[in-house]
Amino acid sequence: MITQTSEALFARAKNFIPGGVNSPVRAFKSVGGSPIFIKKAKGAYIFDEDDNRYIELINSWGPMILGHAYEPVEEAVRQAIQHSFSFGAPTRKEIEMAELIVDMVPSIEKVRMVNSGTEATMAAIRVARGFTGRDKIIKFEGCYHGHGDSFLIAAGSGAITMGVPDSPGVTKGVANDTLTAPFNNLEAVQTLVDANKGQIAALILEPVVGNMGCVLPQEGYLEGLRELCTKEGIVLIFDEVMTGFRLAKGGAQERFNIMPDLTTLGKIIGGGMPVGAYGGRKEIMDCVSPQGPVYQAGTLSGNPIAMAAGYAMLTHLNEHPEVYAQLEETGHKIVGGIREILNKLGLNYQINHIGSMYSLFFTETPVVDFETAKTSDIPAFSKYFHAMLNQGVYLAPSQYEALFLSTALSSDDIQAVLAANEASLKQIKG
Repeated sequence: MITQTSEALFARAKNFIPGGVNSPVRAFKSVGGSPIFIKKAKGAYIFDEDDNRYIELINSWGPMILGHAYEPVEEAVRQAIQHSFSFGAPTRKEIEMAELIVDMVPSIEKVRMVNSGTEATMAAIRVARGFTGRDKIIKFEGCYHGHGDSFLIAAGSGAITMGVPDSPGVTKGVANDTLTAPFNNLEAVQTLVDANKGQIAALILEPVVGNMGCVLPQEGYLEGLRELCTKEGIVLIFDEVMTGFRLAKGGAQERFNIMPDLTTLGKIIGGGMPVGAYGGRKEIMDCVSPQGPVYQAGTLSGNPIAMAAGYAMLTHLNEHPEVYAQLEETGHKIVGGIREILNKLGLNYQINHIGSMYSLFFTETPVVDFETAKTSDIPAFSKYFHAMLNQGVYLAPSQYEALFLSTALSSDDIQAVLAANEASLKQIKG
């Protein structure tokens, strides 16, 4: 791959943008080298500034479930953009989007649009505190819920990659109100609850973790959390920014049949445009201003262009359940193929997989939480990442990120991904 233009752009960017990027994991710091600067994307492919084409397995960190530049979404944007970009006032499309989300997501009775997943999780925590009159929250080691202060305690995703899971700038007071537990460990959560009786407002988690790599809940875990939260009056929040509308029409909560009290959603509800939402039980959501006393606002919330794109995306998913069967099949073909390659090469690396999400961990230890995720061989992952890149497959530039598949992947694309995996893993083995 010739990457001279990307390298020049990165050098230029570092003069004006901290680290040369606008989100840390993009910097390739954990894998080495210079980031690839993307020029355009279509379907299953992205193209960089040097005109290299890659089969892409990130899909803008999840939302491009139908592939890039999906025509009905593009057409919805073209139609909406004729009427101006922003009003800062109510629109019909906001209502239609809210109705559709309530129809699709089992636990949501009312929903508020915001501008990002981070904004959604920050607001959900504030609402939970306002509803319960309590201050403390429980989060899980390695789960990432955006860059709000409350969440940068034992955080996942870019925080791990950058080696600063507890970010400077987060005050001791905030840290004191954030309790952390290992994922998949009910006993640890019970211990925290017992030690902070009547003080915990909310428990927030990714029901399937995507930010320390793909980590699945063990049998009975989500059920146990639901039972504990109900018993103790704690607001259970599912962060479905990654899993919402991806693992099923109604997200992970539909797939596992566990109903949270609040749910946070992200970019997929804008067809990939900057947007987020939080919603849940009516009695909790009615605490939100102007209905209730918990203040949250935003000029661009319910942006008409994002609403049009998201409505087109969600309508397609709602009306075409075969999308999920296709994603399941694609996931099984790719993950099953990689397992066969690992067996053939005598490599005992771990693959975690559910639906159209998966991660290959460079460790022989089953990955069930943050500590086991950290047993991965990061130098081996870095070699693998660059080997795949050189063969035209673009992966997340971090061991601690899940991969996301789309319906745009053809049979030929799947075979190309598997061929690249075999060649890359042979290089790792040496």
